[in-house]
Amino acid sequence: MPRDFSWIRPEPWGVHVVPADCWIDPSRPVDRALVTHGHADHARGGHGKTMATPETLAIMKLRYGTDEGALPVAYGETLKLPGGVSATWIPAGHVLGSAQILLEHAGERIVVTGDFKRRPDPTCAPFAVTPCDVLITEATFGLPVFRHPSAEQEISKILSTLVANPERCVLVGAYALGKAQRVIAELRRAGHRDVIWMHGAMEKMCRLYEDHGVDLGELRLVSDAKKEALRGSVVIAPPSALNDRWSRRLPDPVTAMASGWMRVRQRARQRMVELPLVISDHADWDELTQTVIDVDPGETWITHGREEAMLRWCQLNQRRAKALALVGYEDEDD
Repeated sequence: MPRDFSWIRPEPWGVHVVPADCWIDPSRPVDRALVTHGHADHARGGHGKTMATPETLAIMKLRYGTDEGALPVAYGETLKLPGGVSATWIPAGHVLGSAQILLEHAGERIVVTGDFKRRPDPTCAPFAVTPCDVLITEATFGLPVFRHPSAEQEISKILSTLVANPERCVLVGAYALGKAQRVIAELRRAGHRDVIWMHGAMEKMCRLYEDHGVDLGELRLVSDAKKEALRGSVVIAPPSALNDRWSRRLPDPVTAMASGWMRVRQRARQRMVELPLVISDHADWDELTQTVIDVDPGETWITHGREEAMLRWCQLNQRRAKALALVGYEDEDD
C-alpha cells in the first residue's frame, strides 16, 4: 500500500519538515531553515537558525549580509533534528556549496535536490546519486527540447571568436553567482591563460570562490584597463550590463550570454545576443530523467519548472509522481 509521507508537507513557500518544524529553502523567515544553496530564490536572511554548507553560508553573508544563527554542515555530515528527523547534506553540482538534503524519519528517506546538474563543473563538488523513497526534484529544463551541449563545445565558441576578431573583445553576460565563475574556470580548463577582465559587480563573488579553493587565474577589473588592453580579451559582466552604458568603454564587443535559456532563440534575440552560449547550471531533460532512473525512488515529486512533461514521462515509465505547487523559484540564476 502506498505511503503518504505526511511528515513532509510541501507548502507554496517552502517544504515543511513537520516533526522537526523546520523548512527547506523557505521564501520567508522561519525559526529553522535548511538551505540548499545561495541563490536568492532559495536563500534569504531573517531566519532564527540557518543550516547549510560552509560555502553557502559564506555566500549568504556576502550577498545578503546575513549570518545570524548560521550552523555550517559539511557534505556527508548528518544533523539530528527535533522529532526524530535527521538531515544530511549531499553535493548537488549546481554551484559552490550547493547541496541536496537527505531527510530520514521513521525508516523513510526523502531527498530534496534543490537545483542540480550532472555535468562536470570545476567550481563545485559533483552531484551524488542518493537512493530514497521520495525524490523531490527541480524541473527547470523539464522539456525534451532542452538537451544541453557540452561546456567544452560552448567555450570553444568564445575562443574561436577571439581568434577571428583580434581587434574586438568577447563580452560574456553571466550571473554573478555560479555562472560567471564556471565560465572563467571552463576557459582556464580549455587552456586560456590570458587575463580575464570583469565588471566590478563580479569581483567579490569571484574572490570568495578563490578563497574556497577554486582557481580562476588572473582576473582584473575593466575599470582599471585602457580600451586598447581589452582587445582580444574575454570580459565577464552581469547580463544587465550587456547593452548598458558601461559596455561602451569596450572595444567593439562581441556580445555573448551564457545560459541554458540560450537554447531558446527568442531569448537570445530579446537580449540582442550575438553569440549565445548554452551553458547551464541546471539538469537538462536527459539528466532529469536519468536521475530518476538512477535514484529509483518509490515516488517522484516535481517542482519549480516544467512539471507537466516530467510528470507525463514518469507516468509512461510506470513511476509514481506528482507535481508540487511551490512558488517563488525563478530561472534568473541560469
